[in-house]
Amino acid sequence: MAKWTPKHEAPEPLEGPVVATITGGTILWFVLFLVQVPFYGWFADRDLTWWVWTCLAGAGLGLIGIWYVRRRDAALKRAAASRPPHGDTA
Repeated sequence: MAKWTPKHEAPEPLEGPVVATITGGTILWFVLFLVQVPFYGWFADRDLTWWVWTCLAGAGLGLIGIWYVRRRDAALKRAAASRPPHGDTA
């Protein structure tokens, strides 16, 4: 079997409001958890409690994600600040 090689350069990664996106998703997961908690008995009767715990896990992992992307964003800004301005060859 021949090894596959790409024919084109990979595009640059898209940089957007990553912190805001992860924060919004985390809030959404937590709100979904809070909405489902009053109906825990209904979920338990149907053996669907994993829905409730999945939302809580999503919120918890989102908190880790917020921590991670904030540190990443700060590191990218520090790296950009330490680089010489574009056009300088020194």
